[in-house]
Amino acid sequence: MKPESILLIILIISIVSYLFDQALDFINLKAMKKDIPAEIESFYNKENYQKSLAYQREQSKFSFITSALSFLLSLGMLIFGGFGYIDTLLRPFFQNEITLALVFFGCIMIASDLLTMPFQWYAIFVIEEKYGFNKTTIQTFISDKLKGYILGAVIGGALLSLLIFLINYIGPDFWIWFGLVAATVILFVNMFYTSLLLPLFNKLTPLADGELKTAIETFAQKVDFPLDNIFVMNGSKRSAKANAFFSGIGRKKKIVLYDTLIDKHTTDELVSVLAHEVGHFKKKHIIWSYLISIAQVFFVLFVLSKMVFNENLSIALGGSQQAIHLNLIAFGILFSPISGITGLFMSMLSRKNEFEADAFAKETFDGNALSNALRKLSVDSLSNLYPHPLYVFFHYSHPPLLQRLDALKD
Repeated sequence: MKPESILLIILIISIVSYLFDQALDFINLKAMKKDIPAEIESFYNKENYQKSLAYQREQSKFSFITSALSFLLSLGMLIFGGFGYIDTLLRPFFQNEITLALVFFGCIMIASDLLTMPFQWYAIFVIEEKYGFNKTTIQTFISDKLKGYILGAVIGGALLSLLIFLINYIGPDFWIWFGLVAATVILFVNMFYTSLLLPLFNKLTPLADGELKTAIETFAQKVDFPLDNIFVMNGSKRSAKANAFFSGIGRKKKIVLYDTLIDKHTTDELVSVLAHEVGHFKKKHIIWSYLISIAQVFFVLFVLSKMVFNENLSIALGGSQQAIHLNLIAFGILFSPISGITGLFMSMLSRKNEFEADAFAKETFDGNALSNALRKLSVDSLSNLYPHPLYVFFHYSHPPLLQRLDALKD
């Protein structure tokens, strides 16, 4: 296929994808209702519900603006050969293919982040601040940025270097070996995220002895859940929103509770939330999600192996010769319709898993306590109670609140 034809396909995919996403966002915005649903009216007063609607509208309108600017910038880079131009500028200074790719992606990532930083700042320090969610200080914002750059350079740079090395020295069969590396990295992150990566950004403190810890340990023993440690994370360092999760693969699990979650929920509600998370473990959702993600990785790499040596991909992006880093960008766009379909199936599976985890919490602990916890979480985060079904179908990894409450009733 000629470079011109490839570029045309890339532009069509980019434009259609953008318009489709914006259409979904628009119908989701219009689907909001002014009436408080009966299932949650005892937790929501009229003033707070109006605040929730205003928050959703402001977020959506801001998203329309940022998405449009990002789309126009990307479209300009594609039409005017911006990616190829950057490659042409850097090529005389970096003869090594790996070094050139690292500098190329480093320049793009940093430039993109700098361009979007004012919008990130506005989202956190204006919108989130206005609705009482923001707890991030300027120092934390800057610190997170620097740590993110360092982690991206170390981990992302190492993986990119290995990928290009394998492509150059092994050839089309590189996908097998890099797939094995990717599977190992994903497993490592799942096992050691809480102990190695999370402490770089948040403080983890063992849950103090008391009613909550005893209740959690009692439930864990009841359902034979291999509990290792219970930690409280200072989520309030950045946001008033709450969450909980567990990490680890194998017989030892670490439970992490946001401090904001503990502050706003009863002991039974907190145990019910943990029972939901344990349900994912008992139903083997974690293992299956890992195996499916690995299958996806191998599939993506296999398709990449059929395209990464095509010089016309680089030329389509404005390059003067074949460059693996240019081909990776072109491939990412060309593959996006397929990744969208696989992502859709993953979201459907995820929503099914959430219903199953809710059912497990109801069967093994208390469905009413979980319902109340879900209501409080939704109210406290001012979440959308009436998302459009199409938006849910394409974007939600969790079922909407009202569907989860109905399922817990049944």
